[in-house]
Amino acid sequence: MSPSDVIIIGGGIVGCACAHRLAETGWRVTLVERDTIGSGATAAGMGQIVALDDSPAELVLTADSQRRWHTLGQANPLIHEYTPCGTVWVASDDEELTLAAAKVSSYHAAGLHAELLDAAALYRHEPNLRPGLPGGLRIAGDAVVYSSRSAAWLWEQTGGTLIHDEVTAIQSGGVTLANGRQLRADVVVLATGSRARELVPTLPIRPKKGHLVITDRYPGFIHHQVAEMGYAKNAHLADVDSVAFNIQPRATGQILIGSCRQYDIHTPEVDPHMLGRMLQRCIDFMPGLATLSTLRVWTGYRAATPDGLPLIGPHPHIPGLWLATGHEGLGITTSLGTADLLAALLNHTSPAINPSPYLPERFFPAH
Repeated sequence: MSPSDVIIIGGGIVGCACAHRLAETGWRVTLVERDTIGSGATAAGMGQIVALDDSPAELVLTADSQRRWHTLGQANPLIHEYTPCGTVWVASDDEELTLAAAKVSSYHAAGLHAELLDAAALYRHEPNLRPGLPGGLRIAGDAVVYSSRSAAWLWEQTGGTLIHDEVTAIQSGGVTLANGRQLRADVVVLATGSRARELVPTLPIRPKKGHLVITDRYPGFIHHQVAEMGYAKNAHLADVDSVAFNIQPRATGQILIGSCRQYDIHTPEVDPHMLGRMLQRCIDFMPGLATLSTLRVWTGYRAATPDGLPLIGPHPHIPGLWLATGHEGLGITTSLGTADLLAALLNHTSPAINPSPYLPERFFPAH
């Protein structure tokens, strides 16, 4: 391999998006994936494209990525099963409705459409919600994609080299595979999500386990992604297992039901207690869910950082290693924005957004 090539470790949505963008800008890409393209957290996730404003940096990255997904999805809607359904954030009381109202201006400042819903408007959009809710917030530009298929499509466009193996070590100028083979490159991009610490143990990444349920086909039961206003707060609780109402319609007419977060659980088995808590939370907001038939339950792992923002950019202490990991539950949303930011930094061009909040150096004290 020539020294200008890049090796990407991890063939999930983030790794494939990085491969696609780097190939577009002239890099020859080798992708190393131990399983199949789009497996792991990409296959386990909800496929949501959501703009979130938990922090200014989160809103900048998710808004940039949402716009990129809109362009890609509009150009290839069937390939990605791109469904621009929008999101309705449900307020459970007047305090949360006040919070929803305060969010409108921040979304508008980011160039996004946000609409405060009173109770009547909320039930016009989602009549199956429980009675008595005061309103909510609607973000029209949010969407859903079939993320595994999107990852495969992004990779197929690169014309790169795919190696099905496991990387056992990263060293200066390349990587070592499980079969003993060594690959050379000036740049290595680590995009393995919650498994990134297996190769770089000092990374500030913590796995968060989640459960998801998918139903039989019930077209029209919901019209948007629908989540409670408290979802974002629960998503970033540091050490407490949590559940939140979060469901979405699929292009098939099925409904995907989430969500929950568990910490320091390293086995993939379904936890009946946590699953029951999650489903009861969702039924509390939408009682009709209890009458639907479910087809499958599964688990997966999110890669979380202490500040809730991903690691995008060069590792400050390992020459040649670049990071694209730590996206928590927003890896699918932010994959395209991450890829564009990484490519701009590698190509020494002006990035579309300020890279500073996402640079890995924020967690590594200078020598």
